[in-house]
Amino acid sequence: MTGAIESNETLIRIHNLGKSYTRGGQIIPVLEGVDLEVRAGEFIALMGPSGSGKSTLLNLIAGIDKPTSGSIEIGGVNIANLSEGELADWRAANVGFIFQFYNLMPVLTAFENVELPLLLTRLSRAQRKEHVEAALNMVSLTDRMDHYPNELSGGQQQRVAIARALVTDPTVIVADEPTGDLDRVTAGEVLDLMEELHSELGKTIIMVTHDPKAASRAKRLIHLEKGVLVPDDEIITEQH
Repeated sequence: MTGAIESNETLIRIHNLGKSYTRGGQIIPVLEGVDLEVRAGEFIALMGPSGSGKSTLLNLIAGIDKPTSGSIEIGGVNIANLSEGELADWRAANVGFIFQFYNLMPVLTAFENVELPLLLTRLSRAQRKEHVEAALNMVSLTDRMDHYPNELSGGQQQRVAIARALVTDPTVIVADEPTGDLDRVTAGEVLDLMEELHSELGKTIIMVTHDPKAASRAKRLIHLEKGVLVPDDEIITEQH
């Protein structure tokens, strides 16, 4: 599993992005005039106070939500112009998701949870098995593939979620507070794994986090304040 786009090439171009919601007849702006470029293979941490629009921006990049204005071009595709059906197909092929609370199906084994995104593809059963086993091997969980989520620790469940995010070889991995529900030691292990995905597989990762120690693992830090990017993105130096 390797990134198809060279690391010096711009993968994501966001221009004049805006997102508003309507509640009770009142328009509530969440993001305003966001401009951002992300190179293929970057590992970015997105920080800001609660309500700053971090998760909204992440959801827009992931194609979970659609912007009110502006454009989001990823790999040459302006996803803001896609229909709901086209967006669902694009998302399945291009985005890997890692969530704070894992979002695993409790009635499925680790193997079956990782296999879920592949059921939307044309891969054969044998090909799916090969992909799932490779992904679980990357997160060192091949010995737990037949276990259900309630038989796994929190860290193991998050590693299953990372394997699920990896299994389709996505263009970009989005992580929303991936260590927020883990103890410090386990969180460190998960962050080690995410660093490996970035450094060894060249994966593009955008991570929302409140934790400065988690953010320090990224190579670039971006701040949002009240829906606006803070100027002069800070480049993170190695702190570990």
